[in-house]
Amino acid sequence: MIDCGEGTQVQMRNLRIRFNRLGHIFITHLHGDHCFGLPGLISTLGMLGRTGDLVIHGPKELSTFLNCVLTEFCRGLEFKVIFEPVDTTVHSLVMEDRSLSVYSIPLKHRIPTCGYLFSEKPKEPHIIREMTDFYQVPIKWMKDIKQGKDYITPEGETIPNSWLTRPAEPPKRYAFCSDTAYNPSIIPIIEGVDLLYHEATFAESDEARAKETFHSTACQAATIARDAHVKKLMIGHYSARYEDCSILKQEADTIFPETILANEGLVFPLIP
Repeated sequence: MIDCGEGTQVQMRNLRIRFNRLGHIFITHLHGDHCFGLPGLISTLGMLGRTGDLVIHGPKELSTFLNCVLTEFCRGLEFKVIFEPVDTTVHSLVMEDRSLSVYSIPLKHRIPTCGYLFSEKPKEPHIIREMTDFYQVPIKWMKDIKQGKDYITPEGETIPNSWLTRPAEPPKRYAFCSDTAYNPSIIPIIEGVDLLYHEATFAESDEARAKETFHSTACQAATIARDAHVKKLMIGHYSARYEDCSILKQEADTIFPETILANEGLVFPLIP
């Protein structure tokens, strides 16, 4: 989960997301709309009988808030809440498991803030069963072949790995950037991602307000997406002044046509 504002539990129930599947929460910064849902969520997990660890990543300043929550409202939990501080000033590895690496993205906001880059690890190539059967490749060789090695027949003939495998799908990458002022320094970090979520709080007519509050306009978000050659841009975090957010999409489309509007409950598949 990225950020945990008020109403998070309601949305999880509406979307039928199982609470106990949640293992990591990534907090971008300490503004209420991004973290005020944590006390209730942690408390609910305790009442549901959770026993597995919950890891929360975020700016070091989050530890004071978390300690207060755990001490005053979440006593006697049967699981550990582990806080992993994130240096919001650098791009670095935040979390890693067998299938995924998560990196911080330094952002420019009124308080320490970072985004997150989720990078799928490369998968092993697919075995071409017809070819391995044709060359009578023993089962014990399959692991080596998946790791890129050629097959040597008992007669000493070398069968190239490219004859026996086909490449796996390219790893998917997703970047989440909210809240932030226009910040081109993130472009090398998010270069070529499959999906970029970037805040677009204001329309171009309110650019001065965006600059004053360290937020971005839709055009600025689209410029980042275009210059970073991302495949798809999703904009969100709209100011309440806009009753119709289509104006933000229209402005973004003039710079980066592959733009969609974020909406509650929207599911966007990274794999078509």
